[in-house]
Amino acid sequence: MATIKVFSGTSHPHLAQRIVDRLGIDLGKVVTNKFSNLETCVEIGESVRGEDVYIVQSGSGEINDNLMELLIMINACKIASASRVTAVIPCFPYARQDKKDMSRAPISAKLVANMLSVAGADHIITMDLHASQIQGFFDIPVDNIFAEPAVLKWIKENITEWKNSIIVSPDAGGAKRVTSIADRSNVEFALIHKERKKANEVASMVLVGDVKDKIAVLVDDMADTCGTIVHAADRLVEAGATKVYAILTHGIFSGPAISRINNACFEAVVVTNTIPQDGHMRDCRKIQCIDVSMMFAEAVRRTHNGESVSYLFSNVPYL
Repeated sequence: MATIKVFSGTSHPHLAQRIVDRLGIDLGKVVTNKFSNLETCVEIGESVRGEDVYIVQSGSGEINDNLMELLIMINACKIASASRVTAVIPCFPYARQDKKDMSRAPISAKLVANMLSVAGADHIITMDLHASQIQGFFDIPVDNIFAEPAVLKWIKENITEWKNSIIVSPDAGGAKRVTSIADRSNVEFALIHKERKKANEVASMVLVGDVKDKIAVLVDDMADTCGTIVHAADRLVEAGATKVYAILTHGIFSGPAISRINNACFEAVVVTNTIPQDGHMRDCRKIQCIDVSMMFAEAVRRTHNGESVSYLFSNVPYL
């Protein structure tokens, strides 16, 4: 019977190590480097013939280099006769470019989906896609795991007065996410309507809902430059919120993000480790990290054994 082989790209080796530790296996041998002309070179250091291969590579850091490295690793395993190659992509690259929102705009998320399929991926495992319809860009199975169970667990364990909280979405796109969390916590939810004049710049914000004398918990799938969540936090304090927390699945934190968080009124900004956070946590004491490696490890184990992955949509595996 095929055994599990897990290989790590260079984007997030720490997460890959935690996944294999949970599975009780060793990380596969692979050497990745660059030629002098910066072409990516990959050498798989062990046989994968007839094996069930999982390649862990997150869409973070040098995104274009890491994406190319993932494609080459998939292809290397596929032409080495692996029985199945699954790309484990905790943070899906180019996920925000998922629609044609202006003339002559590309749908880059669809292009990435095509590239992964052509490279030879048989299956994709990812977490909190920016838009869940990206799953439809693929003609292969895509398991989109939700961070929601881990978020609920963190709220109940770390916010002592969580029953007096209100879950807030910083934009209309996240309304479904916050209503689900609010329903499962049996608390109220609110929505902030924002208007952008251009990318990474928010023009105005309107709060829909009553946050007065409540603990506001901002929930979103990702934060890049953090302009939106910092504006939202200020708006919530103006509206009478006693404390403001932010919980984000993918903490990208590029450009002025860290300085904005340091100067903002957050009690804590909580992210998962789909993207490496050690450097961010050193630079900002408000940032806290939820480990989701056990969710990916369980998804890998269940996929390998032909079991249902839907358990992970509402539960966090036991530590």
